[in-house]
Amino acid sequence: MAHDEKVSAGLAAGPGRRGDPDPAILGRLKAARQAILKELRKVIVGQDEAIDQVLIAMFAGGHAMIQGPSGTAKTILVASLARVMDLEFKRIQFTPDLMPSDISGTEILEEDKTTGRRFAKFVKGPVFSNIIMADEINRTPPKTQAALLEVMQEKQVTLGGRTYPLPAPHYVLATQITQEQEGTYPLPEAQQDRFMLSIAMTYLPEDDEVVVVRESTGAGRVTLEKVMGGPDLIAYTKAVRDVVLPTMLGRYLVDLVAASRPTVAGAPEFIKEYVAWGAGTRASQNIALAAKSAAAQDGRAEAAAGDVRRAIVPVLRHRIGLSFRAEVDRVGVEEIIRRLVETVPEPMH
Repeated sequence: MAHDEKVSAGLAAGPGRRGDPDPAILGRLKAARQAILKELRKVIVGQDEAIDQVLIAMFAGGHAMIQGPSGTAKTILVASLARVMDLEFKRIQFTPDLMPSDISGTEILEEDKTTGRRFAKFVKGPVFSNIIMADEINRTPPKTQAALLEVMQEKQVTLGGRTYPLPAPHYVLATQITQEQEGTYPLPEAQQDRFMLSIAMTYLPEDDEVVVVRESTGAGRVTLEKVMGGPDLIAYTKAVRDVVLPTMLGRYLVDLVAASRPTVAGAPEFIKEYVAWGAGTRASQNIALAAKSAAAQDGRAEAAAGDVRRAIVPVLRHRIGLSFRAEVDRVGVEEIIRRLVETVPEPMH
């Protein structure tokens, strides 16, 4: 069954079906989450919402885009997660001169010294790791950005007619600095859609910043402990897929996403006025997966309305394109999402 079909099957699922997650695995997942948070708080002050959303994406097996001003601990967060999860980590600094082969790898000609025959050898690029940090992904041209499409969707690299599978688990965690626009290349909608969540990291409150300044300029060194490994993460990801999404919640989130599309009959007037293009089916699938992930990390075998609410903004933030009218009226995408949530009635218990 194709990836999207699996998610669709999960969307339609209701309570009490085969495949419900093992309570023991959910218990271990809940404990692992707490252990990860304990380690991350050794090096990151605040940013609790961003950390929560990155974990939601990773335990669901999804990629994430992390956006925010420079100096908000984006790189530290990703590198620290790789450490505590005991995953191989590679950082790729995206620049205007970065080539696709710098990401995925290249073939080189080598000579067999015994026979004199030449043969092509594939040299793996940095994407052949568990966690790829695509740092400032919007600083490289679309041709190089596109090298990540197959990586993110199919978890493989194809070169010279051969397909090379990527190691499991595999995540792309990309960053963008929001205040710098000069010399950047906006990601195409199709590529943005491959990121499960768009996560916003913001400046810290002053009290938290004082803590960061004092601790980061001292002589002490912080040691992060490994709390789990790749096989554990794969098992937890499967458990997330098995979490039940009640039919009423599946209907609600599909109605919500459909209401974001200005061309759909019955779309709200503010959507027709301010939205150029709305979210697609992958948005519904990812809200469902994110809700399941949130429930599983809390040790629950069934997603609830609160889990869906936590997922709506980071899933839709990068999947709704605003019209020129929205720019003129200074209406932001998060305001559009807030109004959507107010417009589409939540299911009654």
